[in-house]
Amino acid sequence: MSSPIVHFEPLAERHVDDVAELIADPEVVRFTRFPEPPPPDFARTVIANYENARADGSREGFAAIGADGEFLGLALAPSIDRKAGELELGYIVARAARGRGVATEILRQLTRWAFDELGAQRAYLIIDVRNPASERVAERAGYKREGVMRSVHVKQGIRADTALWSRLPSDPG
Repeated sequence: MSSPIVHFEPLAERHVDDVAELIADPEVVRFTRFPEPPPPDFARTVIANYENARADGSREGFAAIGADGEFLGLALAPSIDRKAGELELGYIVARAARGRGVATEILRQLTRWAFDELGAQRAYLIIDVRNPASERVAERAGYKREGVMRSVHVKQGIRADTALWSRLPSDPG
């Protein structure tokens, strides 16, 4: 199966309806740090937070767009530590785009961006252990599972076991 065609554009106000649709998906909320339930107009808050942090380089967010202009999901760097050369990456795929290899392609491109554009020396993912589909994406994108962080605070008093996955620029793709 060939990789889907995906390109990134900086997350901006024009993506608010697409982000709102993602946030309305219970599976997305379940496996992300988005609050449950999301407050009104949370999509705008998410976008504004990424736009503001873009200015100081502490995080970055992209809309993942298909060849036909279809919104496929989000490619996120929720935490960038430029001094340490490390960043957390994340991906969220729209319901209609799931099962087509989109998540893996988003993560591959996001990882290349982190290494090539930012000069990162380590990229990592924090994945709920109850989300095996996301762990398979990490593995397909060349990430190595380092272990499980037990009872990590995720959101609103919710604690979960999360797997820590990482990739270095020297790791095979």
